[in-house]
Amino acid sequence: MTEFKSNFLNLMSSRGYIHQCSDEAGLDAAASDGIVTAYIGYDCTAKSLHVGNLISIMMLRKLQQAGGKPIVLMGGGTTKVGDPSGKDESRQLLTEEDIAANKKSIQKVFEKFLTFGDGPTDAIMLDNDVWLSEFNYISFLRDYGRHFSVNRMLSFDSVKLRLDREQPLSFLEFNYMILQAYDFLELYRRHGCTLQMGGSDQWGNIINGIELGRRTDQAQLYALTTELLTTSSGAKMGKTAQGAVWLDAEMLSAWEYWQFWRNTEDSDVGRFLRLFTECPLEEISRLEQLEGAELNEAKKILATQATALVHGEEAAADCLKTATETFESGGTSQNLPRIDVPAESLKTGIGILEAFVIAGLANSNSEARRLVQGGGAKLNDATVSDIKLQISSEDAVHDGTIKLSSGKKKHVLLKPV
Repeated sequence: MTEFKSNFLNLMSSRGYIHQCSDEAGLDAAASDGIVTAYIGYDCTAKSLHVGNLISIMMLRKLQQAGGKPIVLMGGGTTKVGDPSGKDESRQLLTEEDIAANKKSIQKVFEKFLTFGDGPTDAIMLDNDVWLSEFNYISFLRDYGRHFSVNRMLSFDSVKLRLDREQPLSFLEFNYMILQAYDFLELYRRHGCTLQMGGSDQWGNIINGIELGRRTDQAQLYALTTELLTTSSGAKMGKTAQGAVWLDAEMLSAWEYWQFWRNTEDSDVGRFLRLFTECPLEEISRLEQLEGAELNEAKKILATQATALVHGEEAAADCLKTATETFESGGTSQNLPRIDVPAESLKTGIGILEAFVIAGLANSNSEARRLVQGGGAKLNDATVSDIKLQISSEDAVHDGTIKLSSGKKKHVLLKPV
């Protein structure tokens, strides 16, 4: 591991965030001499960010912990264009009302990770629509478009991916990299921002911003990227068979979030503890050496600490308690997800396949049938073998709920109402 002079780069390096840096020596010197102001941009394409965005949020958090000043840039303007990076096809264009609603929802996440305020290292949140919406297009092209080579832009991965797969790239999207580069220049002029961070798929866009700043303002700007995370098995971070792992409790419960981290592959535990928790490095070194059943304790620590950052310490502790009661004590925790079912329906009986669909443990009756036939369906912890089984109020346990399980890790309580 490279030794740096600055607390910032030493922290980023020791936790495994650094993949590419445009000028390590220059950035290290700047971070040693004073407060580095850095930004990461987030387009408002959904109501919530997901686990795939978490590594960049943690980069801003580490920057602040090391004495830097984070800028969270909301892409109210660039969302109107759409980032082609990593996409096979164009994003669906959103209305201004949708963008505003998404932005408002997303902003809540950052308050859990960063300290905002007016101090020298307090985080600030901005929206690039403030300056992008003011452009006179022809003047903008004359002043800034002339600094970009189409030949070079065509060589970027975000563009080549589309062209190589013979997918159309609209002229609107082609402008995205120019707008992002201008964001960097604007933040430098307004706030003295000299560093843009992000995923490795943004490297070309960030370098564009560095070069634009040098050509127009003779500014010394820097790029720092992290790897686009995949699990050891090659799966993309932030995606599961059930969909995105959202950071908003209204879109994904604390319990489901905790389970996502608890199910981390063995070989990823140490890496994820470094990236996504505040666990001390010495303790991580110890935990990642564990094997077999003992490694599950490390996974619980990962799940609990990661959940505490997003959902709070109380919710994380409840999730750990739920897991202990459900998986280790053979009980039924009151913190398991609950689905309300009309009591009248249970009086007449509900087919077991339909019940699993109602509980969200299967997407269809045919999927539920396969679950039963494969031995993975349980009713009150007893394996179900009859696909024609009917469940009723008589199956309710002492607290009045009916427990359905898919495999060993997915459990739902049906509650008559």
